[in-house]
Amino acid sequence: MRRAAVAVAAGAMAVSLAACGSAKESGDKADSSGSAKKGDDIKVGLLLPENATARYEKFDRVLIEKKVKELTDGKGKVEYANAKQDASTQNQQVDAMVTNKVDVLIVDAVDSKAIAGSVKKAKDAGIPVVAYDRLAEGPIDAYTSFDNVTVGKTQGEALLKALGDKAKDGQIVMMNGSSTDPNAAQFKQGAHSVLDGKVKIGREYDTKEWKPENANSNMEGAISALGKDKIVGVYSANDGMAGGIITALKGAGIADIPVTGQDAELAGVQRIVTGEQYMSVYKPYPQEADVAAEMAVALAQGKSLDSIAKDKVDSPTTKAVPSVLVPVVSLTKDNIKDTVIKDGIYTVNEICTGKYKAACDKIGLK
Repeated sequence: MRRAAVAVAAGAMAVSLAACGSAKESGDKADSSGSAKKGDDIKVGLLLPENATARYEKFDRVLIEKKVKELTDGKGKVEYANAKQDASTQNQQVDAMVTNKVDVLIVDAVDSKAIAGSVKKAKDAGIPVVAYDRLAEGPIDAYTSFDNVTVGKTQGEALLKALGDKAKDGQIVMMNGSSTDPNAAQFKQGAHSVLDGKVKIGREYDTKEWKPENANSNMEGAISALGKDKIVGVYSANDGMAGGIITALKGAGIADIPVTGQDAELAGVQRIVTGEQYMSVYKPYPQEADVAAEMAVALAQGKSLDSIAKDKVDSPTTKAVPSVLVPVVSLTKDNIKDTVIKDGIYTVNEICTGKYKAACDKIGLK
């Protein structure tokens, strides 16, 4: 983990959500999970879904581990596993965590439905479960993520702004995320609520496993079907897929059309600097990670979530789950300084490496 990203958790991002109090301040009221009260010597199981997207290993894992240590005076431990986009592997990882008798689980599900049985298995073993980033099914105790419908709306609004009058005449391609990810459906919902009736959607895809290579193949198919002169923009649900899409556009000789993204990955930010990608959605991972850690520590210690989670969210299987939804920001070349650089996610030097320096200079990123 880069020094800058670690500094975020301790510095600027310590200014957490107003609703987000320390686990040690959340009271001693026992949680409905039935977890016995414990001290700081706890084991937190952390299960993340994949490692192809840069955020999980570079941000989420490190930030959660750091916050757990902070909340437990260095006594709490995090047992970590990454499913590498395999739902069966993640179910086996839950089994291992249950066998190892962790005190609480933080789970970012590969497949929100497939994980339900494992969540129940953990609960039956007296282990509370925090759904992280994706709303897992089953008897979860808490949930933190971003407002995913708003993410889609933010992307759609940015794309319409970039298109201007071209929205009336041309067609766009929609490259949604994986059908197994409930977040992808919400991004799609939000985007459609903005785009429908404002621009013609020539082709639309649900992209298997969010893989850039699958987005690339889909985009090549869309270009072949629609014709390269008919496409005026692309809705891409995240930055990784945007990379594959832009490669397909370049291969077809298509340039200067807006492509959206999400996650503010370094490669995505660099493409925004050069103009190859129009925007991304910056999601302050340190806030989300801090909330997840606070929820997990409180649940492991048998404490109430009342001072942490002020909202409730319904999953398909569980009603009124205590939740915190973190706000998002539309990231363009105009606000790179005020977002990912200001928050310490990246430095100017990390973004403006050799081949990007001239473009950085042009937009005043020095």
